[in-house]
Amino acid sequence: MKISRKTFGILSNGKKVYLYTLKAGDLSLSLSSYGAVWTSLIVPSGKGPAADILLGYSGFASYTGNKPYLGATIGRFGNRIGNACFTLDGRAYTLYQNDGQHSLHGGRRGFDKRCWKTECYEEKDGVFVRFELESPDGEEGYPGNLKAAVSYGLAKSNEIIVNYEASSDAPTPVNLTNHSYFNLSGEGSGDILSHEVVLYASSRVEVDKNLIPTGKLVPVENTPFDFRTRKSIQKDYMAAGGGYDHCFVLDGEKGALRPCAEVFEPGSGRVMRVFATQPGVQFYTGNFLDGIAGKAGSVYNKHAGFCLETQHFPDTPNRPEFPPAVFGPGKDYHEKAVFAFDW
Repeated sequence: MKISRKTFGILSNGKKVYLYTLKAGDLSLSLSSYGAVWTSLIVPSGKGPAADILLGYSGFASYTGNKPYLGATIGRFGNRIGNACFTLDGRAYTLYQNDGQHSLHGGRRGFDKRCWKTECYEEKDGVFVRFELESPDGEEGYPGNLKAAVSYGLAKSNEIIVNYEASSDAPTPVNLTNHSYFNLSGEGSGDILSHEVVLYASSRVEVDKNLIPTGKLVPVENTPFDFRTRKSIQKDYMAAGGGYDHCFVLDGEKGALRPCAEVFEPGSGRVMRVFATQPGVQFYTGNFLDGIAGKAGSVYNKHAGFCLETQHFPDTPNRPEFPPAVFGPGKDYHEKAVFAFDW
């Protein structure tokens, strides 16, 4: 096992940004202190050479304008909040509108645009980087002074272990997630439509044309959203509207680490299995990628990668019928996810 650190870039205020590379088992994962971003993930293949399976940029500068959120850690609240507002304990809060009239992924300057404090450590059979930041009361419109911490670790068992933590001195919505885009055949190798997917979800969060929840959880059975049996993304994606950008309701006990998804790429033989404690997972097939300049000359067009963002449901602050996502004094935020790889 090994951890290395180098300077990745320098911000306009002179602050250094570091790039950490973790090596354990057969994998190598690189992470940036700016945005707590996953910048690369090298995974072997049983049918060819190892490859970087994460979409990303060639250098640090591009991550400061990372509109697709490639690899970024998202907060204070991942996904969308309808009309960029919510009411909590009788008080109305207004957020920044950065997705039409809605708020997306924390607003104008979410956690993906912050420089995190970092600490490296070893634990059992893994190497980890712990990222910490403080979000003051009123930042992006959210109440409460929040302390957030995310640890990303690489285990000898070829697993990425993710732990999310947060505490606040006042009730506030919290929904941390990671927005990595995967292509199991290798970044820049084309689209991901031939990838075969299982989602351990019998229902999904119904959304309107602006991807804002209606409040209903609808069964996936006999619809293009049924991934309970493995199928390729391309099989029904046109019937689903030309791609997926939907939150699926995970089966099993919320709060328990349980199967979330499995993805198989036939050409390389790579398999990714995801486990999560959160109530849902946003399955996104890169529908809005539009010629992003990626690594070493790669160009990321529509469907160049997919995301599996383990999370609470979108617009939960406005949906009392959803599992609650308000945390504060006496109720800290703790969630976990695991990404396991085979080939």
